[in-house]
Amino acid sequence: MDNSAEHLRTLMQENKKIIAPLLKYLPYLGNAAEKSAVTTYKGDGIEASSVPFPVYDSTLLAFIKEADRSVLMDRNYPYTYTRNNLKTHDQERRFILAADWRQWDALRGILSKYVLGGRTRSVLWSEGVSEQIFYLVLSRMQEITEFWTSKDNNQ
Repeated sequence: MDNSAEHLRTLMQENKKIIAPLLKYLPYLGNAAEKSAVTTYKGDGIEASSVPFPVYDSTLLAFIKEADRSVLMDRNYPYTYTRNNLKTHDQERRFILAADWRQWDALRGILSKYVLGGRTRSVLWSEGVSEQIFYLVLSRMQEITEFWTSKDNNQ
């Protein structure tokens, strides 16, 4: 793999364009951890004839939809977890905060777990918000791309 600075700048420029549509959700994701992004519908006696179901914040659903359509999604995300021995939210957060450009694919894997995995285990979407996984991954991706595409680093 070509690790030259010019190649990295070009790669990070492409990555910056890929994450750009998701960055508009950063303020929401940063604040959403303080409040619940999901409520449980319990309307008018639903417990008697049905199971209560989660109702997600529309901004969260828009973020999920946008992320799902992006090329950031990696269907092989379980390998990220086995390769990096990630089992808890604390381990995920520590890994995300320490990541650099070499762990870009692992960051994609973590994001994918919560976006794609949430299709079948919807609790992952609310965990991604409440545990700040979505926020931390996007923030770290933004920091990595900003570093490699900044004018100071282009000298």
